[in-house]
Amino acid sequence: MRETMAIAKRELLGYFATPLAYVFIVIFLFTMGVFTFYIGNFYQNERAELTAFFGFHPWLYLFLIPAISMRLWAEERKAGTLELLLTLPIPLYAAVLGKFLAAWAFAGLALILTFPIWITVNYLGDPDNGVIFASYIGSFLMAGAFLAIGSCVSAMTSSQVIAFVVSVVVCFLFTVAGTPIVIDVVSTIFPLAIVNAISSFSFLTHFASITAGVIDLRDLIYFLSLIALFLFATAVLIDLRKAG
Repeated sequence: MRETMAIAKRELLGYFATPLAYVFIVIFLFTMGVFTFYIGNFYQNERAELTAFFGFHPWLYLFLIPAISMRLWAEERKAGTLELLLTLPIPLYAAVLGKFLAAWAFAGLALILTFPIWITVNYLGDPDNGVIFASYIGSFLMAGAFLAIGSCVSAMTSSQVIAFVVSVVVCFLFTVAGTPIVIDVVSTIFPLAIVNAISSFSFLTHFASITAGVIDLRDLIYFLSLIALFLFATAVLIDLRKAG
């Protein structure tokens, strides 16, 4: 665990050593404000809730989270420092988990900085803060799932651009898997059991359940299992690179 936290600390500080961190946070906060109060018609709805705010999270994460994850391993491979990292006296899992935790903490920090929106809705009305808190947890878990997928894709290539594009595509498939348009198409080809299985992989399905105010154990297991699966795949890819 000591090695994991050392890697995580190094990576997290590395984000703030470049303009990337500040640009990401500014863009995230700006777009969240615009989408919530203007596109989401917050004032026109005259309801003390943050449904519109959290409703935009999956679609913002679809592009912003891959922008974070694309550099996790692709940058190491391009710079030629991956081999050096793998020769350090640390377990491979510590490097994979440490890099992921740093990126997840950074995404969590950006999410925490949206707290003025939560304060605003409490100032204007009497929202269900339990639902809002649950939604924040769901958003954080979903961000972790996006990052784990991005980490795995980043481990496949030395090009950050390719890592970004492929991560967006894969995350998009996971996001829309449970939408009616996808289910309608899939149901004409596959039996109901497979259709239900595909729907169960949708980020939107599980995130919507949490934003309703119910933190179901099945939703937690889904996100955490997906994170574990893609981090394991990342470790396998890096290990193959090391063996090669």
